[in-house]
Amino acid sequence: MSRVYDVASGALRALYDARVSNPPVLDLAERFPDGYRFADAWTALRDEALALTRQLHKVPRFHELMAEQHAISANDGHDWRMYLLKIYGNDVDEHMATCPYLAELVRTSPDVLSATLSFLAPHKHIPLHCGPFKGVLRFQLGLSVPCRDDGRPAATLRLAGRDYLIGDGDAMLWDDTYPHEVWNDSDAWRIALLLDVRRHDLPPDMALLSRALIAGIGAVARWKLPGMIAAGRNA
Repeated sequence: MSRVYDVASGALRALYDARVSNPPVLDLAERFPDGYRFADAWTALRDEALALTRQLHKVPRFHELMAEQHAISANDGHDWRMYLLKIYGNDVDEHMATCPYLAELVRTSPDVLSATLSFLAPHKHIPLHCGPFKGVLRFQLGLSVPCRDDGRPAATLRLAGRDYLIGDGDAMLWDDTYPHEVWNDSDAWRIALLLDVRRHDLPPDMALLSRALIAGIGAVARWKLPGMIAAGRNA
């Protein structure tokens, strides 16, 4: 199944790359101005995320939610845990209730298709990989990011060959179809908010394809959602 996913994702990326061009990092004000609402509220969002760490063992690992991601989630014995609040238009009501401040921001931001709190274990490395298609953009907000001795963030996102340090309260909008990998070079968990954001600058035919793909992924997510939530309850 993982091989099929990789081949299909590669073909989809190639199709979009032939029609759509953009740099790896995009202008937040132009593409997702609602992102500033999340960034302005980062301390409240951090507190909700930190409360989850009291029972972090109940937050599923990424590959427990999506087996196709085993190669980047279960690669080195260190956890990458994902707390899903929204999945391609499907609210996870139980998790939304746990994080009411974040839930309100998500519900009042119509371009947010998915929302996840990402918990990266100490010394976790997410290997080089690419997202499947350019119909969405990735918004990342640092919530609880460990620091090096010199005060710089100890977690590094390498995107298209360039390193980015996204610290507490820092926000970045980027295209995850570019090759990227992540390191947490510290002894503490790194917590970030990840949003998948609908993009509006596509050619008409690609916009139509994106709407169809988003609807299809949303339907599959709706079908799989009970099992995903059970993965956390049974952890």
